[in-house]
Amino acid sequence: MHEQPAAQPPHRLALDRGEREIKDEILRMGSLVEAQIRAAIAALVSHDADSALAVIRSDGQVNEAQRSVSQRIALTIATQAPVARDLRFLMALDHVASELERMGDHAASVAKQALKLGTATRPGRAGDLPRMGELAAEQLHGILRALVDLDPEAARTVAQRDDELDHLYGRTFTETIGSMQADPANVEPGAFVLFAAYYLERIGDRVTNIAEDVVYLAIGQVEDLNP
Repeated sequence: MHEQPAAQPPHRLALDRGEREIKDEILRMGSLVEAQIRAAIAALVSHDADSALAVIRSDGQVNEAQRSVSQRIALTIATQAPVARDLRFLMALDHVASELERMGDHAASVAKQALKLGTATRPGRAGDLPRMGELAAEQLHGILRALVDLDPEAARTVAQRDDELDHLYGRTFTETIGSMQADPANVEPGAFVLFAAYYLERIGDRVTNIAEDVVYLAIGQVEDLNP
């Protein structure tokens, strides 16, 4: 006769439920940021001021989501007294939420450059910006999946893709500076393109930071994924 597994104490059930709810809220926040990135790039490419403004306004939702996550984590720590692995998990999720909030800021900043490009004397050349935006969104989507599965190998793979984003940023920088030097009329729109590229590159860096959190949660060791 097989023994039935011991029932979990109410404290453990409440903590598990709280962790799941926090994680789900972070995933919803991540999906919103991913949509922000894609919308900001679409607005930049099409010089659509209304779409750019919508992205900027939506940043408030991301900020509110981050505050909600931090409050829930603080409440869980205060009322459930988690130790060891649970405390590590909650603190890592708080850091993930903070990184997502910063990504939302970067997406809004890209949208602000889209607004400026729309009013520039001549449109800036988008160049590699659409590919950079798509790659940043793909990286974010991938790291959220790695977080769900607590898959360290998937997290490492996502982090490795940041090299491609860095390469595109470098190429965009070089080409844009060249066009600005060749024609003074390109200086203003070129500056907006450079800022947009910078913010997209920073999103990739923050994805890598989350990848390091996932690896730490999965194996309990700190790895530098952006040497």
